[in-house]
Order: sequence, then C-alpha cells, then structure tokens
Amino acid sequence: MNPNFPSFPKLLISVTALSLSFGLCMAQTGTTAITEWQYGKNGAVSITYDDASRNQFTRALPVMERLKMTATFFVITGPITGSTYHGKFVGRPVEVIIKESASVPTDEHNFLERCSAAGYLGYMGTISYHTRAGGLYSSGKKQQAFHLMDSLYAKVRNGDFKPGYEPCPEYKEAVGSSWDDFRKDAGEGYEIASHSITHATMPGLDEVNIRYELEKSKEEIKNQLGDKYTFSTEVPYGYEDDRVMQIAYKIYPALRNRMPEPFLKEIDRASKEVPHPTDKDYVQWQRGPLHKTPLTLMKSWVDTTYANKDMWLVLVFHGIDSLGWEWTPIPKLEEYFKYIKDREDKLWIVTFGDATKYMREREHATVNAKEKDGKISVSLTHSLDKTMYDLPLTLKTYVPDIWSKVTVSQGTKTKTVDVEHDEKGHYVLYQVVPNTTGVLLSGA
Repeated sequence: MNPNFPSFPKLLISVTALSLSFGLCMAQTGTTAITEWQYGKNGAVSITYDDASRNQFTRALPVMERLKMTATFFVITGPITGSTYHGKFVGRPVEVIIKESASVPTDEHNFLERCSAAGYLGYMGTISYHTRAGGLYSSGKKQQAFHLMDSLYAKVRNGDFKPGYEPCPEYKEAVGSSWDDFRKDAGEGYEIASHSITHATMPGLDEVNIRYELEKSKEEIKNQLGDKYTFSTEVPYGYEDDRVMQIAYKIYPALRNRMPEPFLKEIDRASKEVPHPTDKDYVQWQRGPLHKTPLTLMKSWVDTTYANKDMWLVLVFHGIDSLGWEWTPIPKLEEYFKYIKDREDKLWIVTFGDATKYMREREHATVNAKEKDGKISVSLTHSLDKTMYDLPLTLKTYVPDIWSKVTVSQGTKTKTVDVEHDEKGHYVLYQVVPNTTGVLLSGA
C-alpha cells in the first residue's frame, strides 16, 4: 500500500448529547457536519496547466489575476532558469549500449534501457524515437516499439544524425520562465507542481530513470519553493501506466493522472463516461479543452458541476495563444474563466492540491459537538500527517433560532458570522483548522 495514500474510512461525525428531531425534520441545536466543499459550496473547479509554456504565464496568468482566480501549474523543471537538475540518462555508458545494439536486437529484456537512453545518445533528433516508442510500449504494441528502437540505434551507428542534444518540443516551449517568477506566483496563491524534469515518456523509462525524473523534479521544487509545493504531480502525457503509477505514488501524495481512493470516482479527460450515477462521495471529472472544443460544451461542464454537490471539475489546459499543444486563444479563455467566476457563489475555485487535501481530511475526520451553558463547543480532528494536511475545513452547525449572529472562537482567533437557515433550521458556516484547539460558538 502506498504510504502517501492512507486508507480512508467513511466520514465519521459524532455529536455528543445532540440528536435530530425526526418528527419535525428539524436539526437539534449543535448538530454539526463538515460540508462537502469549503465554504459550503456545491462543487469544486480546479484549473490546471501542463508543461509551463511561456504563454501560460505571460498571457493566461494575467487573465486569472484580474479575475482573482487560482490555478495549478504542472511545470517541467529542467528548462526553468536557475534549475540545478537537468535531463540525463542514468545507467551504463551509452557507447556500450549503442555497440551492443549491433548484435543484440531489442526485446523485452533491454527495451527500457535503450528507450531510456534514446534521448541522450549524443545526437540531435533522437528524442522523438523515445517518445513514440514509449507510447507504443504503453499501448501494448511492443513489437513495434522494439522495431523502432532497432531503427534508431541502426541510424545512430550509421551516423545519420547530427551530433548534439535536442529535447522534446514541450521542454523548449517552457524556456524563458525563472524560479524568481514562480516564487512570485506561488506567493499569490498559485500552486506550482511537478511535471518531471524533461517531459519524458515514462512508460518507456526503466525504474531508475523514472525515479530520477520525478524525485529530482520534486527536490528542485522543494529547494526553490519549499515543501508545500511538492504535494502534486502530473506524469507527462497523462499516462496511467500501472508500473509508472506505482513508482510515482511513492514519491508524490497526489497524482492528477490517477488517484485511487475509496471515496472518489475518477473520470479521465478522454473518457465519455458521465459523472452520475455513482456510489462514491466525490466525482473527479477531468476535462481537457482542445483548440476546437466548443465554448458551449466547456460551459456545460461547469453547469453540471454547479448543479451537483459531489463534483470536482478538473480542467486541463496545455497551449495558450499559438504556443503549445492544442492551444487555446486568450479571448476564448477569458470568456470561459469569466463564466466560471460568475458562478463562484456555488463553486469553489481551488488548486488541485488543496481540493485533494480537503477531500482526504473530510473523509478521515471526526467532529464532536455539545451544547452547554448556552454555548456550543466543537472539536475537529483527523489522523493524517498533520504537517501535510493542514487545510481548514468548513463546518455547518445548527444554532438556536434566537441567534442572529454567532461569534466563532478558536484559539486566539475570533470571528462573527451571520446566521443562515434552511429546511432543517438556523445554522452557521465557519472555518476550522483541524487538530488544534477546540471551537466555541456563542450567540448574539
């Protein structure tokens, strides 16, 4: 079992000395629950970008800043100005591998080594062979992948390539940003997360090279930005290859590729599966707007999320304004983001990492509440790693009908909130930091 992915029981909420009045269908004073999403919103929307192409930061980010919307950027760390770790092959000398390929055909025993080394043979234009062969191998077309490697190494031995090194297009499109830029963006609330060092095709890498790409990208981000930004990753090209996933799960707590949880239904961006029906507490619905995706369809994803209480819409963007794969023009992006922003009354616009933390904390939380001397005391705990899972949760507590405002106190912090009401009675919504001091509610 992956140590980063704890086992989650069903949400446990225990309310001491409180009960429901079933005859009237009214909630008894003090009844407390954790809302599905922060601030009691219906659904969550995470806007994510892959690759860190320059236009994501020079053109898309200003739109988000004007609208005060957050996002997650999965960045290729190698090309960023100031990076310590860059692409390389970890293994035997490539000269030995090239020489061996003349007499030993590519097969199941040597494919991963040869494909891992393919981009670092000392010649221009070889990285595309790695990318294509890794994709073929992942899709089960292994003989085609082996043949492609044999073709590459034969061309290398014949001197068909110019000497040098040439990374993949996504790597080159990320050149121009710096860690100083990212520190500023992180300070404004944007999540900077890992997308590997070089955007390698990881189903075509052996384990030591997968680990180098993921671990050193994580270490780079930690050294540049701090531990907070080492929570999330996206393995390049969206691969869900089981061998790669099992390695990645041990390095990062949250993967956008695949995140198996007992409480979560996952729908990847290529799937035509509909979100409902489901017996899970949450639905992660990934959608990847492409260059020609109609805006009406994109808006319908938001409408579906807005109308339900269990949905997490994860949007995946790549190219922006003529730069990058399946680029989205800024006018289209701006109209779409305004559409989402206009529905913020019921949608929590949140980074990928924070949405993950909220769900996991809620699913593993215990709430205790009791009424005494005209006040309500509440405690909130979870048993996850407290250094990693420290996101405030939103509690909903039913209060006496005569209360019009409520003072919420936790530790040294005090806040006054308005009382709202629904079919079960009067209640307040408030934020609580788990595993700290208790909360005291008093009416006015």
